[in-house]
Amino acid sequence: MGVIASRFEELDVWKNARELSKEIYVLSRDWRDFELKDQIRRAVVSISSNIAEGYDRGSKLDFIRFLYIARASGSEVRSQLYLALDLGYLNQKQFDILYSKIDMIVRQLASFIAKLKR
Repeated sequence: MGVIASRFEELDVWKNARELSKEIYVLSRDWRDFELKDQIRRAVVSISSNIAEGYDRGSKLDFIRFLYIARASGSEVRSQLYLALDLGYLNQKQFDILYSKIDMIVRQLASFIAKLKR
C-alpha cells in the first residue's frame, strides 16, 4: 500500500473528497430540511472516511472494497444534489459546481479501483 502513498492524506481523491465535504457542509448550513441535510452530509463524509479506513486496513482487497463503498456514497451525493436543486436549496450554478466536483471524485475512485485491480 505504501507504494501508492505513505498516508491516505496524500491521496488526491481523499483531498478532493475532504474539500467537497466542507463545501457541502457550508452550503447546507441553513437548509430547513434536516433529513436531506443530514443524509447528504453523511454521504459526502462517507467518501473520505471510507478512503481513509480502507487505506489503513493494510490489504489491497480491503482497500478496493472500501473504495467501492466510497464510490457508492459519491453516487448517493450526486442523487441528493438533484433533490436539493429540485427543492430550491441549491441554485443551478451551485448545483453545477458541486456536481462537477462529485463527478470528478467518482471518476477518480473508479480509476483508482481499476489501477489497484491490475
